[in-house]
Amino acid sequence: MVRTLMLILLVAALFLANVMWGTVPVALSEVMSACVGGGTGVAQFVVLESRIPAAITAALAGGSLAVGGLLMQTLFRNPLADPSILGISSGAGLGAAIVLLTTTGIGFIATATAAMAGAMVAIALLVAASAWVRGSTALLVVGVMLSFIISSITSLLNFFATEEGVKSFFIWGLGNFSGAQGTRLQLYAACCCVAWLLLPLAVRPLDALLLGDDYAQSMGIHVRRHRTLLLLLVGWLTAVTTAICGPIAFLGLAVPHAARRLTHSALHRQLVGTTLLLGSATALACLFISRLPVMLGITHSILPLGSITPLIGAPVVVAMLTLRH
Repeated sequence: MVRTLMLILLVAALFLANVMWGTVPVALSEVMSACVGGGTGVAQFVVLESRIPAAITAALAGGSLAVGGLLMQTLFRNPLADPSILGISSGAGLGAAIVLLTTTGIGFIATATAAMAGAMVAIALLVAASAWVRGSTALLVVGVMLSFIISSITSLLNFFATEEGVKSFFIWGLGNFSGAQGTRLQLYAACCCVAWLLLPLAVRPLDALLLGDDYAQSMGIHVRRHRTLLLLLVGWLTAVTTAICGPIAFLGLAVPHAARRLTHSALHRQLVGTTLLLGSATALACLFISRLPVMLGITHSILPLGSITPLIGAPVVVAMLTLRH
């Protein structure tokens, strides 16, 4: 309980820090005034139209990708599994590539829709594969091969695309928490929260699957059915997040390891909540770090998230795997 409270306070502190500091600093009193409809027009725009939506998106994306990584690592009993390994992120990237590399002047909604469609096609292929592939390891291999195939198609599109299209796709691929506002943010939040509400139902099957398929069957768990449902859950969270934010690497891989170290437990009734909160905190920390060069006057633009999450995630994974021995 104390650990959960500390994580909630950490998420709240990082959320507030992201709202107060950026290219233009906003005092706490101005933030509070803007939230109740007062304050200057500039403060209202910065707080309500830019920073709060970005912070909410970061919290939702971080929690979704982190818990998706936890489910993947349990489902495949592999510490290096994460949502991107099954080709879902690659599918979203292919959908975005088809739009960005073959057309000009395309908007955010069209890109996000195409990314979502690509991710859902990848999920459909995985679900179809899970119906006839026996064992989690074989399905993992199928997912990795699917990811390679999709990445190859994306590379071919890049090769034949225009310079403007390649630049647009490159920028989308860097990741961004600032793309969702208004109705888009509400829809994204609803998609994430509905999936999060289903997580308590997955705790018992996850604990059983952690000990192997045979043990899960002896506990009355229908392995193939639950494996498919868990894949759909992870796929949905990954698809909507990638469609809104672009590909965000290493959160799904690194955060579950940190959560296990923090809880000293393999039980998912403790891990799921901790992973959600820790994922949100990590994403908010990455968002804050991306703004540091602007706040320090080093540059005039924020750093791309795609260059920050690996710098944080990769050392965490190496440290966690090394310290286990």
